[in-house]
Amino acid sequence: MLSRRTLIAAALLLGATPALAQTPATAPAEKLPVVASFSILGDFVKNVGGDRIALSTIVGPNSDSHVYQPSPSDAKKLAAAKVVFINGLGFEGWVERLVKASGSTAPVVIATTGIKPRERAKEEPQEDEGAHDKDAHDHAHDKDHGHDHGPIDPHAWQSVANAKVYVANIRDGLIAADPAGKDAYTANAAAYLAKLDALEAEVKAAIAAIPAAKRRIITSHDAFGYFGDAYGVKLLAPEGVSTESEASAKDVGRIIRQIKAQKIPAVFLENVTNPRLMDRIAKESKATIGGTLYSDALSDDKGPATSYIDMMRYNVRQLSGALAK
Repeated sequence: MLSRRTLIAAALLLGATPALAQTPATAPAEKLPVVASFSILGDFVKNVGGDRIALSTIVGPNSDSHVYQPSPSDAKKLAAAKVVFINGLGFEGWVERLVKASGSTAPVVIATTGIKPRERAKEEPQEDEGAHDKDAHDHAHDKDHGHDHGPIDPHAWQSVANAKVYVANIRDGLIAADPAGKDAYTANAAAYLAKLDALEAEVKAAIAAIPAAKRRIITSHDAFGYFGDAYGVKLLAPEGVSTESEASAKDVGRIIRQIKAQKIPAVFLENVTNPRLMDRIAKESKATIGGTLYSDALSDDKGPATSYIDMMRYNVRQLSGALAK
């Protein structure tokens, strides 16, 4: 017969078993530290990474990645990251130096991998020698500061089809850095890709409603080339792909003449550029300011373009409102 002490010990052991069963075998994993180079790319990464990542973005809302100057705090973000996402195509002229300065060993994922780069239209030679010298100085200045993109247009995200490639590359980059999260990243990417499918249908329908003869955009720098190629819109910009290069007097005059000749109804500002140039063009050409487009950065929380999807919808509404009349 079991003693009273043995029975009490057995009862205590059985009573403790449920509590032990509720204790997880391992503690929840910490969130994966991830860095994205600029706000639009950061939004893609956030949608794919979901709750498994801790995201830091280098160039924030309403900020110009072309002329950004990294800080020591940016280097710290990269040093702590397990994976870094960049646009590539020469967009972040400063990123290679920043990665080197940070000492980061994290893999760098180029989100535009697999996208066919769009070549910039070659600039016409300047007739005036002084203007040519000035343009050459500006071009050299861009190179010195890492903002010259050469012949490649880096703004690939302006095509929704390209945005889907970004998402697939981000998904694969996160899975490589965090294999345990494969199912979550795959599911998040699939859900977001479905939203992008719906977005692309909206964009195509909205542009189709604009008379073909009016599908011409005048913007303050050449950031919408992929948009134009994808949706049948002709673009003209007084500045090059980089916002730091200055438009020549000849370029401005040519655009003003074209606006008048083709009766282009509106010109558009951008959230990352100085509005004075476009104000001048609008005044001299008698065109109206059609509104502000979001090109290289999202808006802040109080603005209309806090996400990529909101940005594309807002831009299309601005274009439709000005051009579909």
